[in-house]
Amino acid sequence: MTASTAHAGAGAGRSAGELDSSSRWARRVRYYLPAALVFIGVIGLWEVAVRNADIRGLPLPAPSQIAGALVENWSAGRWSLGKAAVATLGEAVGGLAIGTAAGVVVAFLTARFAAARELLLPLAIAASAVPIIAFAPLMNNWFGVLNPLSKMMIVAVLVFFPVVVNVIRGLTQVEPAALELMRSYAATETTILRLVRLPNALPYFFTALKVSATLSLIGAIVGEYFGGTSSVLGQVIVASAGALRFDVTWAAIILGALTGIVFYLVIVTIERMVIPWHASVRGLEP
Repeated sequence: MTASTAHAGAGAGRSAGELDSSSRWARRVRYYLPAALVFIGVIGLWEVAVRNADIRGLPLPAPSQIAGALVENWSAGRWSLGKAAVATLGEAVGGLAIGTAAGVVVAFLTARFAAARELLLPLAIAASAVPIIAFAPLMNNWFGVLNPLSKMMIVAVLVFFPVVVNVIRGLTQVEPAALELMRSYAATETTILRLVRLPNALPYFFTALKVSATLSLIGAIVGEYFGGTSSVLGQVIVASAGALRFDVTWAAIILGALTGIVFYLVIVTIERMVIPWHASVRGLEP
């Protein structure tokens, strides 16, 4: 092979790589552009409507006012939204960890033992049927109104059932052919669990985590409505609305939503790293 041929091959390889990269960016732009345009359009219409229409009786400030309140109260002032968001996120993460750990244990026991299934599954269903707002005063009384653990337990109850249901499905809905193949090699149940059931359960597990990521923020904020320190999003929403500072109220609401979105995206990123081979993850790429 001559030097000119080698240089030509390397140049062709670089060109192909650059073309693939540019086409991937073009696909991503086409994928996200409609949503971005709709978002910008809604914000623009909202701003124009509040500024020009006679809706002063509604507690709906303009987006520019909300953004100003968010910047003004991010780290200073009476509300300290940044500190409140971090505190609420800590409660959500702690509750998600507790609820996920409990849900995985119950799912394993339920999938493995019939007696555990008859005992634990009805309890899980009953816990999910109780409105979360009914648990909030109980948890605050049990663990203390100012104790973040009370909010974590509310979140744990909220995320427990989705984890249980999805992990049970992942452990039990396995291809019969895969089980037959493993048993034909005289594999033990532990080996089947490690090589077949656990890999099959991982996509279901991450589905439960993605659902629970946003639910955990909701549970934490609902729990904070019933009491807590002043530096959490739920209490900021209640106090600012009582003071008729609806710009701060909406800033706290939007900050809570953005925190939930970031939490969800973190779970999606971890999912892509852990199970890049699964079709559900490959389908996330635009």
